[in-house]
Amino acid sequence: MIAPQFYSRVFFSFVAISLFFPTIAKADIKLPWFFSDNMVMQQQTDAAVWGWAKTGTTVTVTTSWNKKKYNTKTDNEGKWKLKVATPVAGGPYTMTISDGTPVTIENILIGEVWLCSGQSNMEMAMKGFKDQPILGSNDAILNSANDNIRMYTVPRSIQRIPQDTSKNSVWKAAEPEVVSNFSATAYFFGKLLYEQLRVPIGLVNISYGGSPVEAFMDDNTLKAFPEVKIPSKTDTAKLNNKVATVLYNGMLKPFLGYTIKGCIWYQGESNNDRPQQYETLFPAFVRQIREQSGQGDFPFYFCQIAPYNYNNHAAVNVINNNSAYLRDAQRKALAKTPNSGMAVLMDIGEEFSIHPMDKATGSKRLAYMALAKAYGKKGFACESPAYESVSFANGIATIKFANAPNGLTSYGMALQYFEIAGSNKVFRPAKANISGGNIIISSPDVKEPVAVRYAFKDFVTGELFSTEGFPVSSFRTDEW
Repeated sequence: MIAPQFYSRVFFSFVAISLFFPTIAKADIKLPWFFSDNMVMQQQTDAAVWGWAKTGTTVTVTTSWNKKKYNTKTDNEGKWKLKVATPVAGGPYTMTISDGTPVTIENILIGEVWLCSGQSNMEMAMKGFKDQPILGSNDAILNSANDNIRMYTVPRSIQRIPQDTSKNSVWKAAEPEVVSNFSATAYFFGKLLYEQLRVPIGLVNISYGGSPVEAFMDDNTLKAFPEVKIPSKTDTAKLNNKVATVLYNGMLKPFLGYTIKGCIWYQGESNNDRPQQYETLFPAFVRQIREQSGQGDFPFYFCQIAPYNYNNHAAVNVINNNSAYLRDAQRKALAKTPNSGMAVLMDIGEEFSIHPMDKATGSKRLAYMALAKAYGKKGFACESPAYESVSFANGIATIKFANAPNGLTSYGMALQYFEIAGSNKVFRPAKANISGGNIIISSPDVKEPVAVRYAFKDFVTGELFSTEGFPVSSFRTDEW
């Protein structure tokens, strides 16, 4: 077992001292940092609680909301874990954990908890990056104070071997100074959930810019992908966030098991040079965190990467210099991932910035899916139209879509981004029209078409939407 960075709440009032002199803390009960004052626990479930104490010790957890006591014993390594029944949303409450000496966690809220993870577009704070703004952020930050929205950020940590606990952090209630430094995507998502559900919202941010998905995966899962290099546990070479397993070990693994409602994810830019692999790698990642969380197929909603001119980034080697292949891999991965959804961002990409300024729109689309699919809200659309099938007859291709019950629109503009090809695999610009919720496509240069592509370019601004305003993903009917 890896020695955890223990945090004793017996000395909670002396946090500043204990950060510099951790040996001052003498309590036997030790907890991961995210079990702390101001935390949010998932409502109406059996929520996991765990920590460490002396080997063979009986640990008692008492919850103030129902006055119940839960008992368990530590194992041979001093670890203990149990589950406590949580009520409907509310609070504040307390939870006392004792091995004879009680430790009390204060100001707990019960509500909805979401894991928010990925790379830089999830990590990007409300205040933006240097010279890279978030649209509308200042007003959103100014008006952010809300004790019912609470946030926890797992600090960056690159580790060669799995850790029992992450680096120290604290839960914080929404207020301008806190929100300014928290994930914009996560905050906008949580804010909309709160406005619609009116229950406490807990947001846990585990993200690291520039990281491929395999950095968030464990070595056992990656055995199915022998082409992915896993660092040796005994090697002393310096690691970075692009190496497989290192963010799983240091940031994600310590949190898995904390009871959540679901996960939102924004990542893929760092895998755009391997789209074919991502099509299976990403679903494997989702299966891994679901299995290790022990909570079944919880809701998992992710952002498709936005269009961007990757040719301006000399370090990126994209197939045919076209990141649309990665977007297409994400579209296909969606079908392989149960209880999932994909927020399409074709209309908010920026040609010369990999970090779209409009974080509110993407977050809103994630929240729409959560509200409709996870919380059963009705009467509004929540997903983009999805390519379903293509048929060919008399030189004309007909594309059918799912998730478009009220049809499609280009808002009066001519459709310019459809291409069509024959068996020679040469794509030509095509004439495309909307007809009864389908797209009818043809070209005088392609007499016998066999394949169609839409917006299949590195950077492009989507032109096709559902009538509710959800953009259609770029797609291809071929596998060339």
